[in-house]
Amino acid sequence: MFFIGNVSADSLTSSFARGLIVITMFVAFFESLKYVGHLLPIAFLRIYLGFYYLDQALEKFRGDFLLRPRLAAEIDDVLPTLQVPVWYKSFLADVLVPYWKPFAFAITGFELAIAISFLLGYVTRPMALIGALLALNMYAIHGDSGEHFYKTLIAIHLVLAWIGAGRCLGFDYFFYKRRRGIWW
Repeated sequence: MFFIGNVSADSLTSSFARGLIVITMFVAFFESLKYVGHLLPIAFLRIYLGFYYLDQALEKFRGDFLLRPRLAAEIDDVLPTLQVPVWYKSFLADVLVPYWKPFAFAITGFELAIAISFLLGYVTRPMALIGALLALNMYAIHGDSGEHFYKTLIAIHLVLAWIGAGRCLGFDYFFYKRRRGIWW
């Protein structure tokens, strides 16, 4: 084993290999424009949604969404007028309202995870499906007040999941080139 000061040749080699992987990822990031540049408008939509979800998550972190039962109060207000299946109504009344805090943290955490995923273009398909489920639940809870917005959001998420929008201007292209599968 060869030593240079306090650093061995093995650690230099592994550091060099890690550096090459990072460089290869960034090359693939920009190379994606060449091969899947036709997805550029979808990539801009994905990045815009990433900023939207980041704004939503940060607003919840800065506000009192995680500290006060705003989620439970909002659901209590609309529960009698909700037009959802009985099992979903009982889930909201019996589980979500009394235990609002873990759900508030889960909603905020999912929004932050979706934001990071959409901004980086990494594991976009599974995060788009999670976003569609989140939008579907928000549509069920908000009903007529945000009907068109949440329906549009659900459709956009399903399109992002179908196309695999992380392959253009995203790190999904790096993994797509190596391991083609449903996640990339």
